[in-house]
Amino acid sequence: MQTANELAHNKAAAAVGLTTAVRILDKWQASGEQGEAILRVSHSTYARARRGDLAEIKLDSDQLTRISYLLNIHAALRMLFENPENLYGFVSMANHNPYFNGRAPLDVISSGDFAALYETFKRVDSLRGAQW
Repeated sequence: MQTANELAHNKAAAAVGLTTAVRILDKWQASGEQGEAILRVSHSTYARARRGDLAEIKLDSDQLTRISYLLNIHAALRMLFENPENLYGFVSMANHNPYFNGRAPLDVISSGDFAALYETFKRVDSLRGAQW
């Protein structure tokens, strides 16, 4: 059982993670609907994250994992690209590698399917030489 202090720390960390993920999605030029589907959060939660108004937030393990994958996709892209146009534009570009088949990574993960988010992370991460 978590102490009150641990629970408060976890809620604060979840709020920071969600706010950061929403900022990244905004830089990727994802629509609110796309961001909500990717992170599996409600419209009101997404809007509150955009405003940085997440004092009381409860996220389940699926949502936290989605945030983690999104942050890790961004981290991998930061290792690959120095140019902000590529860093933030990569996910919107048509990708002709086998998994994407001409679709942009953002379009793939916007389905809200957890497996699509995982597969996109795996493929972006492999570009930087990650071993699976």
